[in-house]
Amino acid sequence: MSYKVALGAILGFFVLIFLAQNTEVAKVSFLFWDISMSRAVLLFFSLLIGFIFGWFLHSYLLYRKKKNKPEKY
Repeated sequence: MSYKVALGAILGFFVLIFLAQNTEVAKVSFLFWDISMSRAVLLFFSLLIGFIFGWFLHSYLLYRKKKNKPEKY
């Protein structure tokens, strides 16, 4: 068994423990929007939104850096 498979199995085990321990319902309210979901799902969506936001910000900053850099001929 390679170390990548073993590491993936251990990580999957920890994810299952996390999901089992965070099944309580959390209520989220924002302006006129109310939703109830498990804490694990709420954390997953929060991390996903943060990842997407960071990826777009990183791409935008690379674009600006490339745009402002003079080209060599």
